[in-house]
Amino acid sequence: MRVEPITLAALRDRPLSVDEVIAAVQDPRAGGTAFFVGTVRDHDHGRGVTALSYSAHPSAEGEMRRVMEKVVADTSADGRPVWRVAALHRVGDLAVGDVAVVVAAAAGHREEAFAACRRLIDDIKAEVPIWKHQVFDDGDAEWVGAC
Repeated sequence: MRVEPITLAALRDRPLSVDEVIAAVQDPRAGGTAFFVGTVRDHDHGRGVTALSYSAHPSAEGEMRRVMEKVVADTSADGRPVWRVAALHRVGDLAVGDVAVVVAAAAGHREEAFAACRRLIDDIKAEVPIWKHQVFDDGDAEWVGAC
């Protein structure tokens, strides 16, 4: 019986739980679990940030799942599988210090877990249609990730 490696792939408009993501990747075959937590910082490009919000295209959850499937396939190709992956991304208005994204990967060994976790966050950021709007302390604003 094959166990689905993608245990959680969702957007949420409420605070994210790191514990939920870590629990989602628990697996008795895993000797290593790696996770990444992205938080809202009070600056960007040397400028103070006073407000931030995330918006997502309706296809974002499906695209997140597609990215996760590819990461699992690519990082497991050498016969050392990544057993489970999970990701949550926040949408809506966030405050400085809020958790914006959590990803985790569990594998037989730490090397595979770290590699999959790194790929997860990098590929989600690069490929999933989620856009960040941030307002700076000088009143200027910018969209990040929007075409």
